[in-house]
This record gives sequence, structure tokens and C-alpha cells, in this order.
Amino acid sequence: MEQRTLLATTDNSLLQTPLDQLDRLSPTWRQVFDSSDTQPVLVSLSGFLADRLAAGTVIYPRFIFRALEHLEPESVRVVILGQDPYHGPNQAQGLAFSVPDQCPTPPSLRNIFKELSREYPDAPLRRRNELSDWARQGVLLLNTALTVEYASPASHARRGWEQITDAIIRRVAQAPQPKVFMLWGAHAQSKRGLLAQSEGGPMHILTANHPSPLSATRPPLPFMGCDHFVQANGWLEDHGQTPINWLGATSRTEGS
Repeated sequence: MEQRTLLATTDNSLLQTPLDQLDRLSPTWRQVFDSSDTQPVLVSLSGFLADRLAAGTVIYPRFIFRALEHLEPESVRVVILGQDPYHGPNQAQGLAFSVPDQCPTPPSLRNIFKELSREYPDAPLRRRNELSDWARQGVLLLNTALTVEYASPASHARRGWEQITDAIIRRVAQAPQPKVFMLWGAHAQSKRGLLAQSEGGPMHILTANHPSPLSATRPPLPFMGCDHFVQANGWLEDHGQTPINWLGATSRTEGS
């Protein structure tokens, strides 16, 4: 009963299976899911999720492929990999690390903002938790599992999502434009093999610990002090690309 009541009061819970959401995507992205490698996996995932929904399970987020809705493979300039969506009500949006502005800032996102303020000490602090402005600039905020059950982190890991998101990563890596991959933590760094196989355009790989408080300051590659945002923009500019406005036009200064 608790799960069904929560579903009625949560506006980011899943209502449609992945197959039912493909029409939200461009033809270019849909081609990734039409391949012989990914199509059967997506069918299997859709069946699994339909069964869980029928059992009354609350699943997040509502729009599974939102990270792909803002951009095309050829417009991706930066890739930031997360692990799986937030598992609390009204948090997960389909964009890795992003939550609605009215939500408290999750710990990992708080450390991301701390690092941004360290790298850009003379700029106003970013206060928006919602990261769709990054996505619109060509930042792919991709979790490697795209759904999760209420209060059960990693509950949909190893259910097939990794094969789907690996296909997305390969498609982006094959695109001709220069792009930066930010691989934070061992899970994201395990994808380096996919990138090594790519024959696409120039890419720059940045690695550090995950921004979680459990690892952000630990050796050998602490996230805090990594300078990834400045490094990414410098590399993009060196390759003729427009830098990312990480702080956003709606940032607010400390104390406002």
C-alpha cells in the first residue's frame, strides 16, 4: 500500500516502458535501439519493468531517455557518466546528478558545485540543481542504468541497461566532433575500453574519484581539486569548440 500511495503523490515515477518512450527520441537515437544487439535487450527490459509496475512498484524516473532528448550524437561535446538514478521521490529526472531546483542538493552534486566554485573563484556560485542547461549545451548526463526502484539503489543494475548505455556511449564516441569524457569513479572508468575501440573524432578522457563524499577527497585521484571543468573547456577551445557555461545564467551569489 505504501508504494501505491507514493506513486499517486510522485510526479517523476515511471508510467511507460522504454519501448513506449522511444517516440520521444530523434530518428538518429532510435537507430541505436533498433540494432540487433540492443533491440532484444530493450524488449526484455520493457517486459521486466511492465511486470514491476503491475506489481505496484514505484520506479524512477518518468522519462527514461531524457538525457538524449536535448541533443544528438553529433552535438555531444562532454559526457559525464553516473551510475543509476536517485531513488527518492521527485528527485531523478533522467539526467545524471541532476535534481529539480526545489530538491535539497544531493551530496555528490554539492561536491560538484564546490569544485566548480574552486575552479571559478571569481564567478557567481551555481545554485541551480537542475542541469538541463548543461544538456542543452551538449553535455550528455548519462547514467549507466536508466531506472531504479524506490529506496533501492542499484536495484536495476545488471538487468540489461548496461548494454543499452554502452551502445549509446559507443555511438557518441564514433561521432566526428571533438568531445571530452569525464569518468568519475571506478564504475565510469570501466568504460574506457569502449572508448579505446572508437574510430570517431578527437576525444579527451579525464578521470578522478567519484564526487560522493565517500571518495571525493581520497587518493589517488581525488575529485576535489581535479580541475575537470576548466580542463574540459580549455581542450574544447583548443579544438575549435565553444566552451561549456558550467555556472549557468541563473546562478546566484553566496547569501542570496
